[in-house]
Amino acid sequence: MPSTQTSSTTKHAVICGYYGQSNVGDDALLTTLLPMLPDGVKPLVLSANPKSTRQQFQVPAFPNRSAFSILKVLNQADYFIWGGGSLMQDVTSFRNPIYYGGLMALAQQRNLTTIAWAQGVGPLRSRFSRWLTRRALMGCAGISVRDQASAELLNEWGLSPLIAPDPVWVLESESLPELWDLPSPKVAVTLREHPQLTRQHRQTLTQALSSFQQATETFILLVPFQPQDQPLAERVASELPGNAYKLIPPQSPKRLNGLFQTVEMAIGMRYHSLIMAAANKCLCFGISYDPKITQLMTELDFPFWELSQLPTDADEMTQAWLDHYSHGMALTADQIKSQRDRAMMHQDVLSNILKD
Repeated sequence: MPSTQTSSTTKHAVICGYYGQSNVGDDALLTTLLPMLPDGVKPLVLSANPKSTRQQFQVPAFPNRSAFSILKVLNQADYFIWGGGSLMQDVTSFRNPIYYGGLMALAQQRNLTTIAWAQGVGPLRSRFSRWLTRRALMGCAGISVRDQASAELLNEWGLSPLIAPDPVWVLESESLPELWDLPSPKVAVTLREHPQLTRQHRQTLTQALSSFQQATETFILLVPFQPQDQPLAERVASELPGNAYKLIPPQSPKRLNGLFQTVEMAIGMRYHSLIMAAANKCLCFGISYDPKITQLMTELDFPFWELSQLPTDADEMTQAWLDHYSHGMALTADQIKSQRDRAMMHQDVLSNILKD
C-alpha cells in the first residue's frame, strides 16, 4: 500500500526508465516528462547513476538496481510510471522485459496506480516477453504509445492506448555557442555500433561522407548520442581527410536539440537524433537498424536505408545523399506544429490519472 508518509496535498510518482546511462534519447524523454507532471505530484526517479540524475534534473533519484532502495521508494509512492522509450523489447536484451515488467508488477502488487507513458512496445520475439508485457499493461490505469505498430499490438491484446508522436518533439533547446564560429552549411552524422555495421560498411560510409563533403563544401558534425557511440565517431573522424569536420563532445539533450538548429541536413542511426533534426527543419536521411526508425522515416516521408541493405558502393551512397541535399524537403512549420501539438497528448494521460 502507498506509504502514510505521503501528505494529503503532495503525491509521489516513481519514474522508471533507461535513466542515468548518459543516453541522450532517454534523458530527453525524462526532460520532457518532468514538466508534464501535474502540480502536487513529485517525481522519484530510478536511475543507474542517481548522483548524475539528481545533478542534471534537480529531482530525487535512487539506485535502480538496489532491491532495498526500490522497495523503499515504492513504499513512499502513490504512482508508478514507465518513462518513455522502448523499455519492453527483447532485441537489445531478453532481460529488459523481465526487469521493467517485474518493477511494474511489483508496483501493482502494492496498489500503486501505474502508467505506461510514451512507450514503443517491441519487438518482442519470445512468447514469455509478450505474455509479461501484456500482463503488465493490462494492470495500467493509462497507456500511451508513440507509434502505430505499438498501438496495433496492444489492440490485438484488447487494449486501447493513446497514440501520439514521441514527446521529444516538444523538447526545448539551448544554444551551443561553440558552433557559432564553425563553417556553414553543416551536416550532422549520428552513428552507432551494430553487428551489421561491419568494418567494410564503416569504411564505405566514411568514403561516402568525404565525397559528399567535398561536393557540397559542407562542414560535418559527428555527434555521439551514447557513450558507446564515441569510439565509432572517433574512428570515422580519424579517417576523414582535411579538417572540415568536428567531433561533438557529450551534451545535454537541450543543447543537442539546439545543435540541430544550426544544421542543414542530418544522416542518422539514432532515433531521437532524427526526431530532433526533423523538429528543427533539417533534411533527414535515416539508416535503420530498428523498426522504430523505419516507421519514423516512413511516416515523415524521409529517405532511409535498412542497415541490412546498406549500399556497398560509396559512390551510390554519396549520390543518394547529394540528391536529398539538393532536392529533398524538410518538414514545413505546419507539419512540425502538428507533431508537437499531438506529442503533447502524452500529457493528457498523466493529467487525467494523476489529477486526483
